[in-house]
Amino acid sequence: MAGHSHWANIAHKKAAIDRKRGRLFSKLARRMIAAAKQGGGDPAANLKLANAVQAARAANMSNDQIKRAIQRAVGGADAADFEELIYEGYAPGGAAVLIETLTDNRNRTGGDVRMIFTKNGGNLGSSGSVAWQFARLAVVRVAAASTTEDDLMMAVLDAGADAIEEDGEFFEVRGAADSLAALRAAIEGAGLTPVSADVMYVPGESCPVDEAVGKRVAALLEALEENDDVQNVYSNADFPVGFEA
Repeated sequence: MAGHSHWANIAHKKAAIDRKRGRLFSKLARRMIAAAKQGGGDPAANLKLANAVQAARAANMSNDQIKRAIQRAVGGADAADFEELIYEGYAPGGAAVLIETLTDNRNRTGGDVRMIFTKNGGNLGSSGSVAWQFARLAVVRVAAASTTEDDLMMAVLDAGADAIEEDGEFFEVRGAADSLAALRAAIEGAGLTPVSADVMYVPGESCPVDEAVGKRVAALLEALEENDDVQNVYSNADFPVGFEA
């Protein structure tokens, strides 16, 4: 599972430097609109929307921005109908890549994703080609400086946690996908503030890459993340210690 964790840290650090806030907010708004159109505008009754709102708040979207996105879905005719599509493929070195998208034009998105793979030395695969290497899990990240692993385990043990892994500056609490709300509530009930909380794809066995291949893999993952239709990018690439994209 190191590939997911290490790339998450690399991406998180780069986000503070070079990810445009507007693009990130646009993607988060799209996610909330899609969730609200599918299950209604009340996060208390729509788990998918509740998760989207949590992600938006973790990215420092304002309450007004969140409300406007939800209102576009439930009260505005201008909100597009977004389709959830998953693409799978291989990065240089054979690392598996799984991409979650929200699109209002599957032909455009499919063409864009294929082109990104081709330009960056990867290969777009067929449905199911790499998905078997990932598990869909609830993942809540907590700053390691704010607690100990033992205290965190006591807080989440009865809330559905299956594992806690330390990864640099963070603890990652993992459980079944439907345990996200309970895990987040347990952590907040212990007086801790989650850095992030979401349902995501976590790789099983990792694919080690060296420095040179790692830079090519990172370039592919970054290019995918920059596409407006792409919501999340996951990989089992295991980057070298100290790797800088």
